[in-house]
Amino acid sequence: MKKDIEIPVVEKVYVAVVQELNKEHNEKDWVAYIINDQEVDLEMALIVSEGYSKTKKTTKFRHSIQNLPKKSYAKIELLQEQVFELNNLFYVTFFAEGKMYEKKYLFRKNTINEKALQDIPLMDVRGVLVK
Repeated sequence: MKKDIEIPVVEKVYVAVVQELNKEHNEKDWVAYIINDQEVDLEMALIVSEGYSKTKKTTKFRHSIQNLPKKSYAKIELLQEQVFELNNLFYVTFFAEGKMYEKKYLFRKNTINEKALQDIPLMDVRGVLVK
């Protein structure tokens, strides 16, 4: 019976952490985004995020995005630099073309930093990307 269950593979949906200028405080903030690089809209996207290590764990945050149009992105949350010493997990579930998709995006501890910046698809900025 399990062999009959179709589990679709998530492609061209990413989570990125980028630096943005906070004009109010005149400093850079780290912000997580979900990126939809597909040719279809994502519906009812649910994102659960948490940081963890063997000895520490953050509170789980839950976010929802009703519709994420094709070739677009949306802000998930602001990240404090203290959580970069933890593994940061983003568990994403969404519907597309009548099917439910889910994927875990993991930023391993200390991988979110200025040395790891790369070009981010669709956003025209540099950041840290997990595919």
